[in-house]
Amino acid sequence: MEQKTTMAQIIKLISNKKPGTVFTARDFQDVAENSAIRQSLKRLTENGTIRRIAHGIYDKPGFSPFLNELEEADIYQTAQIIARNNNWTIAPSGNIALNLLGLSTQVSSSWSFVSDGPYKEYTIGFNTIEFKHRANREITGMSEKTILIIQALKTLGKERITDTQLAKIQKQLTVNEKKELLLESRNASAWIVEAIHAICKEI
Repeated sequence: MEQKTTMAQIIKLISNKKPGTVFTARDFQDVAENSAIRQSLKRLTENGTIRRIAHGIYDKPGFSPFLNELEEADIYQTAQIIARNNNWTIAPSGNIALNLLGLSTQVSSSWSFVSDGPYKEYTIGFNTIEFKHRANREITGMSEKTILIIQALKTLGKERITDTQLAKIQKQLTVNEKKELLLESRNASAWIVEAIHAICKEI
């Protein structure tokens, strides 16, 4: 009876999640003991209610009417879940950082993140998630937005940054985010600090 109650509670919680939501047993820790939660998730995976996308990581798969098949797992959410489980601070880097800031439309099956954890690589479906270790001083104490912008600038490179790109980043930031960006990036490389001052020039 207890297992049935646990299953019913988990099904109810999952039904309230948006399609594409990624989660782990930890997200249901208020429902029951860990073993009961994992058993319920195993059964829900077997009956197709949820999908196991990596060890201990699941999603509520979305369905594409156009393709008439399940959509791919949300790689960004998956990376955030992996980081949360390991207590890492992460931020997108490379082309992923450029994509998120609207500076590139290049699509890649390799998702790169900087992390204060060890170097790790995971295969999720047809995609690869790569966590690249960076020194704590490059990540710790910074907001994800600050790290994202610094990584995007590094990917572009000092000689390739344009005023148009800086203006595009500027439009995505609130006044408070710009103040935070200026404060948190003060110990970055000189050319990055210069670029960030250009982004925040009206302050």
